[in-house]
Amino acid sequence: MKGLDISVVVSLYNEEESLPELAAWVDRVAQANHLSYELIFVDDGSSDNSWQIVEMLKERYPAIRGIRFSRNYGKSAALYCGFAAAEGEVVITMDADLQDSADEIPALRRMILEDGYDLVSGWKKKRYDPIGKRWPSKFFNWTARRASGIRLHDFNCGLKAYRRKVVKSIEVYGEMHRFIPILAKQAGFRRIGEKVVEHHARKYGHSKFGLERTVKGYLDLISVLFMTHFGRSPMYFFGSLGTLMFLLGGGTTCWLIGEKLWKQFHDLPLRAVTDQPLFYLAILAVILGVQLFLAGFLGELINRNSTDRNKYLIDKTL
Repeated sequence: MKGLDISVVVSLYNEEESLPELAAWVDRVAQANHLSYELIFVDDGSSDNSWQIVEMLKERYPAIRGIRFSRNYGKSAALYCGFAAAEGEVVITMDADLQDSADEIPALRRMILEDGYDLVSGWKKKRYDPIGKRWPSKFFNWTARRASGIRLHDFNCGLKAYRRKVVKSIEVYGEMHRFIPILAKQAGFRRIGEKVVEHHARKYGHSKFGLERTVKGYLDLISVLFMTHFGRSPMYFFGSLGTLMFLLGGGTTCWLIGEKLWKQFHDLPLRAVTDQPLFYLAILAVILGVQLFLAGFLGELINRNSTDRNKYLIDKTL
């Protein structure tokens, strides 16, 4: 399909109850706004009847496309494959649990096409999640804003709109779906906007994310900031730090040895170099410096020869 107005990419995992309503909702919005569309369901290895529901919906709505993983790879993998398959002028992502409103799609599309944004992120200003989920999310978003310089209130919001060239230019892997705005900015797409969107209480099932999501979020933030700055050249980080430690340790060792020789030459009281704790700290710095430098060198070799970062076993497609 060519010349589509929008591609809606939905990552799902065990969401069989909500899929018929979501498909009907997206179709209704698209028809009401005269938008040609495709709805791409990416089944991330569901163990319920989600894929059978997608196959059934495909018969009712020809615009539906489906991708099914043989096992659960995670949301980032699902979005990566969905982005690769998307053919619409504007790509919309949303969750499958009906908490994101499909009614927001036309406005998000207008912000991309008419206001000139490369990416528009939803902001669930009024959320219907438990307080144990809201406050950690607020703190996480505050940290992400400060670290990235991107003024978004809700990095985690699944409802986002992208210019097509954005999703074709960024690489989403691991657990980096939370930080797509950061990845887009690092790829040169700096027109990033935000829109307050309607949020609904979960109607079916339960959340697939627990408390560990907060911890993983911070670890992922450190990873993405490192990868965006040094991912292509890890030697810049490890090599620089290793060289600094090597020079510091080596310089200290030379100074201690030089000091001993000078005192020995002038018949001054001296202390054996090996009796000084500073000598062992200096040697440790030299060893760590060499190890860090080698880590950067190995990272460069691995990075330049890696060809299978984003290989996922797709079981079926529609």
